[in-house]
Amino acid sequence: MERTRLLEKTLKSSIQGPKLNIWSLQNNTRCVTAKMPDASLTSLDIWVKAGSICERSGEEGLAHFLEHMVFKGSKNLKEGEFDKKIEALGGNSNAETGFDDVHYYVSVPSNVIEPALELLLSLVITPLINEDAFETERQVVLEEIAQHNDQPDEQIIQKLLETCWPKHAYGRPILGWERSLKSISPRQMKNFHKQRYQGDNCTIAIAGNYPNNMEKILDESLLASLESDRNTNLSLENNSTLCFQTGRKEIYINRLETARVIMAWPIPPANEQLEIMGADIATSFLSEGRRSRLVKRLREELQIVESIDMDITILEKGGLIMLEACCLEEQVEQVEKEINKVLSESSLTVPSSNEINRAYQLVKNYLCFSLETSGQIASVSGAHILWGREQELLEPIKHIDYWSKEKLQKEILQNLHPDKSCTLIARPK
Repeated sequence: MERTRLLEKTLKSSIQGPKLNIWSLQNNTRCVTAKMPDASLTSLDIWVKAGSICERSGEEGLAHFLEHMVFKGSKNLKEGEFDKKIEALGGNSNAETGFDDVHYYVSVPSNVIEPALELLLSLVITPLINEDAFETERQVVLEEIAQHNDQPDEQIIQKLLETCWPKHAYGRPILGWERSLKSISPRQMKNFHKQRYQGDNCTIAIAGNYPNNMEKILDESLLASLESDRNTNLSLENNSTLCFQTGRKEIYINRLETARVIMAWPIPPANEQLEIMGADIATSFLSEGRRSRLVKRLREELQIVESIDMDITILEKGGLIMLEACCLEEQVEQVEKEINKVLSESSLTVPSSNEINRAYQLVKNYLCFSLETSGQIASVSGAHILWGREQELLEPIKHIDYWSKEKLQKEILQNLHPDKSCTLIARPK
């Protein structure tokens, strides 16, 4: 009864996110809008199923390289002109390439949505990929790879992904490999853009205060000119079964200031939202705040770690729960032993009502607070609609009701046993 009352209170007090309007253009491009009349800025976010998982052998890094080249000018925009015009409108812009997808976004005052939309679509849909700019930007990306490879934290995470998923695109760096980047040609990039940036693979999300005829504006925009081919299965890498590898490995990293104990466990694909919610509750129960089991035991009581936390990486083919503890090298063995002890005990015993109710509230709060701005709402709704998850913004909160403390222990915590993990010990070299 205590848990039921808490859940009723949680759901009744939830922030009611703006209602989503979802439709498709004739070329199958998906559109989603969220009306926010009081928002100071309106966000426009274009999502494309063109992440690093779409790269063929020898193309590693092409998706991210293309993101760079998109900003180097289009048929109607000279290099650098897009940024200047967006800034002149009082807005800002950015982009991000992930494993599964890439998105380009701007935030602008609501009275300049139409010119901002025209600029963004011109940039994304008709990039020039000029050969001179291509060679210059290739060097920029190669330098970015070099800097990435020189960062101890980045090296550790990349090594973990390689160890968990040794034969999958998720185990490769999104930035790609130097040897692949050096061999990519402008023609390859143009073909990649033509094949991936199609109506079936694109979604635009708009959140904020926008004109009432937004559907008509989009229907008459450059977005409607995208080609569409439902028979082209290019959204994700072919023959890409995700096989998680358990085990334990030690590595030595240059310039690493503190040793790390990192553990990972597999979670279902992003569409399996009920299970994702269970993983979210479990990680909050174990590592969120001073009262959580891992933090309380290792940092507060034993004081053998500088920090310890757990995070979830959610991907379309399957993700990870990751635990990371930072400590002195001479304490690595004790830290690993205590982590294993806490996880083993948690896999065998049902959490207390106080512990689990606290975790429910933390998860609910995070979901609500992550949907406060137009940029956050455009990003979340765009990603969901791109991958076929047509739901209200706070729909995942309803899944909390499924996860009794008994189910959480049996279905989630038992799977977070040390023997089922991929463990990486990183020591200073």
